[in-house]
Amino acid sequence: MKKLQYQFSEKVTTYYFDADFSHLEKLVDKKQAVLITDDNIFQSHQKKFGGWNTIVIQAGEAFKVQETIDSIIEQLLGFGADRKTFLVGVGGGVVTDITGYAAAVYMRGLPFGFVPASILAMVDASIGGKNGIDVGLYKNLVGTIRQPDFLLYDMALLKSLPKDEWINGFAEIIKHAVIKDAALFRELEKNKLGFYQKDKTAFSKLIRRNVVIKSTVVQKDEFEQGDRRLLNFGHTLGHAVENLYELSHGRAISIGMVAASMISEELTNFKDTDRLVTVLKKYGLPTQAEYDAKEVLDVLRMDKKKEKDAMNYVLLKKIGQGVVKSVPLVQLEKLLQSIISAR
Repeated sequence: MKKLQYQFSEKVTTYYFDADFSHLEKLVDKKQAVLITDDNIFQSHQKKFGGWNTIVIQAGEAFKVQETIDSIIEQLLGFGADRKTFLVGVGGGVVTDITGYAAAVYMRGLPFGFVPASILAMVDASIGGKNGIDVGLYKNLVGTIRQPDFLLYDMALLKSLPKDEWINGFAEIIKHAVIKDAALFRELEKNKLGFYQKDKTAFSKLIRRNVVIKSTVVQKDEFEQGDRRLLNFGHTLGHAVENLYELSHGRAISIGMVAASMISEELTNFKDTDRLVTVLKKYGLPTQAEYDAKEVLDVLRMDKKKEKDAMNYVLLKKIGQGVVKSVPLVQLEKLLQSIISAR
């Protein structure tokens, strides 16, 4: 087992790599802990939850809402949970978001940790302290930034992960490479999804490399005043089409990344859209979709990255170098219309 630690503003988060689920008993008091997971993970790994106080929620983005939080709070009360209770989210991004948010609001704050059970959660969703819920079409509109005590990586949890979810998770891996790590992008160009599915050592290194990329960015800019904004590459348009058209997160972000790279051609003279498209396709991700620009703009007007009549949009200068630019909404609408027309 390998261990990494990152000091954030209010606490140190410890990452345990190549660990086993059983190590959780050394990190938390079983009698004082409550595990939160979804019905898919619970059914696939039921033995691991034996002897633990467990709350099982319904799987899927549709359930990342206040109603689920209310249900969790009622069940916590049923367990007699108090301020010494430790919450552990075991699952993908929806579970980690919900667990972190529940921990922030129950009795004004409980300690919490994560056992990420999807690639998306391992490299992105469980890292960085952003926790929250959706409100209607608006993703993560309500939430907090509060760091977990630990992340425990048990790769055995991925055995039940369908191929679609491998593809979904690789969107965020490609995103990290294209905004921050040109060498990683070249590695992804050289390999295929099947390579990482078969080579456990290479895959484990890939996970750690992505954890380091995101954690380092967050450590320098925990509350998203500067560099952390780069992590939103592909997410501005991606989040809008994800909820409007019920796409999976990774596929929506993939479409958003291509749109952002095409906007970058206009605004930052980016020249490698074709390379990005090729890599996304290689890992089974979509690169375009039919969508209504006006409908998408209506959702974007409520995006947290909007400031007055402009959007802080993440673009690319070159592979491995992202940049944030303020783009007037009027100009953004024209650019999105031109992208749609080009298809």
